[in-house]
Amino acid sequence: MSQQVICIAESINIMSKRVGPAMKERNPEPIKEMAREEAERGADYLDLNIGPAKKDGAELAPWIVKVVEETVDVPISLDTTNPEAMIAGLKASKDPSRCLMNSISAQPERMEKLIPVAAELGCEVVALLWGPEGMPRDANERAAMAVDLIMKLNEAGIPNEKIWVDPIATPITLGADQLMAGFEFLAMLQDIAPGAKSTVGLSNVSNGVATHLRPYLNRVYLMMLMKYNIYSAIVDVYDQELVEIAKGKHPDWVKLVHDIMDGDEPDPKSLSPKELEIYKTTRVLLGKTIFSESWLEL
Repeated sequence: MSQQVICIAESINIMSKRVGPAMKERNPEPIKEMAREEAERGADYLDLNIGPAKKDGAELAPWIVKVVEETVDVPISLDTTNPEAMIAGLKASKDPSRCLMNSISAQPERMEKLIPVAAELGCEVVALLWGPEGMPRDANERAAMAVDLIMKLNEAGIPNEKIWVDPIATPITLGADQLMAGFEFLAMLQDIAPGAKSTVGLSNVSNGVATHLRPYLNRVYLMMLMKYNIYSAIVDVYDQELVEIAKGKHPDWVKLVHDIMDGDEPDPKSLSPKELEIYKTTRVLLGKTIFSESWLEL
């Protein structure tokens, strides 16, 4: 069977034009509708992203967790930078041990507040490689941060199997260097923390790119991550082709991407239009072709 990736659906987000207002107004219906749609489209988890939720997070988080859990039987990933909201939301879950805490970063105040709660609730945890100075610069800084964060989680009684490490995806508009550093780190992860899982916010790679072009980048980036056995990704499940790739339905495309990554490049003239699109996009994400929004036409 082809490799599969756990899909964490990204669309229930405070920034969404469709459900953002419903969150603010505590109107459950649009949120229930989207939760059902995402479940039908193959979501393995639903990411509930309430953002910083500075004013009312401790009340919004439990509300949205209950709304979604009453609607679908899909585990939730609670996504907020507000520790109080995170704690209140996960404690409101019917079964916190099924939930994903997204996320604990390597910032001391977040670790102090959230690690004991994750240990108490028995939930899974995203270990986000973001430290006091912000983003790590390369694979080695990611590795050092991961060792530190995983050690603190282990000391609290959270095993590697419940830790999902996120090396942080950056937009291709900033260049390919950080994407390469993320791959290099993922290749080391099982040596650093045997049994730990991996995850990534997939759509970050195409942030800032014209909307109609984003799916091409997201799909190929997922296939590139599969070379490093990515366990899960936060994805747009409304992109059916992306979900099919995650569910192992296009092994030929995945093989093409991995061959290009290994330096085994095909003759572009021999490729079908679909394969040529994948070939050009892989080269852009590897930094072999400089990114511009006309990369598919070059």
